[in-house]
Amino acid sequence: MVHRTPGTPSVVAVTGGYVVPVCAPPIPGGTVVVVDGRITAVGVDVEVPDGARVIDATGRWVLPGFVEAHGHVGIAEEGEGAAGDDVNEMTGPDMAAVRAIDAINIDDEGFRDALLGGITSVVVKPGSGNPIGGQTVAIKTWGGRTIDEQVISDAVSIKSALGENPKRVYGAKKQTPATRLGTARVIREAFVRAEHYRAARAAALSKGEPFARDLGLEALVRVLDGELAWDQHCHRHDDIATAVRLADEFGYRLVVNHGTEGHKIADVLAERGIPVIFGPLFTSRSKVELRDRSIANLATLAAAGVRVAITTDHPVVPVNFLVHQATLAVKEGLPRSTALEALTVNPAAILGLDARVGALAPGRDGDVVVWSGDPLDVHARVERVLIEGVEVYGSDDAGGTPRVVERAERFRR
Repeated sequence: MVHRTPGTPSVVAVTGGYVVPVCAPPIPGGTVVVVDGRITAVGVDVEVPDGARVIDATGRWVLPGFVEAHGHVGIAEEGEGAAGDDVNEMTGPDMAAVRAIDAINIDDEGFRDALLGGITSVVVKPGSGNPIGGQTVAIKTWGGRTIDEQVISDAVSIKSALGENPKRVYGAKKQTPATRLGTARVIREAFVRAEHYRAARAAALSKGEPFARDLGLEALVRVLDGELAWDQHCHRHDDIATAVRLADEFGYRLVVNHGTEGHKIADVLAERGIPVIFGPLFTSRSKVELRDRSIANLATLAAAGVRVAITTDHPVVPVNFLVHQATLAVKEGLPRSTALEALTVNPAAILGLDARVGALAPGRDGDVVVWSGDPLDVHARVERVLIEGVEVYGSDDAGGTPRVVERAERFRR
């Protein structure tokens, strides 16, 4: 829950804009009402409550805040070098026990950039140097005194990696895994240990006996039990096939991250209902895994029936360029409606956040962004950002330049 201070308006109405709920048809001249941080009404004939703070969005587009489903904001701090790099704990191949939340610096400049790009939610993930990289966390991009006050959910997923990265990291150390088959072995053995751990824990609890906790295995049990998704970094189609094979073996909920060659087996992913968080799209073919990289591959995945989201993999691509990637994807064949879904409802649904974010609908968080025009038009700019009904980016001055409302300023109110 975003921190609120005395004097912060509890009722806000954004009126007169071209409202795009994403989960429903657009509403010309629409109104969005937010009460105590949650949306209570969206529509044309919506009564504005007495005492509400009114934001006139006439001539503007109004959308839900975008969701970046795969980023490293706050743990890969920009301009800080090694001092701000906490993406990968590569002292061992299985780091299921580590948590991204324990390394996030909410003063990272990337969070301000996120607001400029209309992004109000981000899932921060450990990196891809390990076969098992650690636990992710979904957070709001602004509004808390500490990161804990920005958490949407700390029960999202565990990051894992196949392909070149673990090979490169551990091969250089002359230790397992130095090959693709070694990486799969690390993951498979970890889940076998987790299965044994779960059985032993259940037996001990049934007898009232003490049981020694293992934080890494407990996290993996949450994956086996379906509480956490398995966020699988994989680019090549053969690595994606390995990801599917492992998921079938252990029965966990698989989410493909990157999916550069997912188009080659798009029908397989569609048949199994496996979603893809696709991207980043603005990169060169910097390694073998990316030689078939193409923005058009996203349209192929979507056309096959795969649920897709778009990622910048920030800071690989600056987080505020998320919407521009969607614009280029439309240019390469992705339907406009799918592009907006890939920034909002799809990432929210893929990672189990759709009860709170990803659309303008009653009951969802009041994360509302006012754009100067169609956000898929490169000329459009974010003018205002509300997170849970609190304006964190914008200007009350007529014609004023929007600015981020800094934390210290908010807390003085």
